[in-house]
Amino acid sequence: MSSSVESQTSSSSPSEQLLSVAVIVLRQAVDLVDNYLISDDQLTQHSQSIPGSTIGKHLRHARDHFLLLVDCMSLPEPHPLCYDVRVRNQPMETSLQAARTALEETIARLEEVVFSHGLEERITLTAITPFSNVLQTTFGRELWFASLHCVHHWSMVRVVASELGIQLTDDFGFAPSTLVFQGREGALGCNKAKI
Repeated sequence: MSSSVESQTSSSSPSEQLLSVAVIVLRQAVDLVDNYLISDDQLTQHSQSIPGSTIGKHLRHARDHFLLLVDCMSLPEPHPLCYDVRVRNQPMETSLQAARTALEETIARLEEVVFSHGLEERITLTAITPFSNVLQTTFGRELWFASLHCVHHWSMVRVVASELGIQLTDDFGFAPSTLVFQGREGALGCNKAKI
């Protein structure tokens, strides 16, 4: 696979398109760690607006959804998945280098898994709502969900970063549909698709 997933066009396969969105969103976090945050302390600074929230916690939590999805695909069918599994207090929550490494490893694992499984491959999702519900879904749907879930957490990262006086790129934390609707350019914006 090309190292430039972001350059995929609308003629790409659906698998390539969904992978491209996931990689773009995860690379936004790599860019945050590499070019906007200057100290490990910024990962652990608690938000004044979102109680208990830190940039590091959001990075880890959003990344976890991709890992849980990738891991479930290595299990036998019906590929059991539960997003409610939490492994908190990971090094990526407190270390810029650990965050960068974890994000890059997640991208590499996604690139390995996406093309070895069809988007329609079935997954059995267990959701605690607080009642335990078992739902049938697909790999493609969950890959899209993980990407949008990530964007949702990037919007909260944007709030915490703003509290720290850090101004992020205009598209950080905005869903592709919002960027397209607003006619905004960018990796996930209107130059890619029309709604």
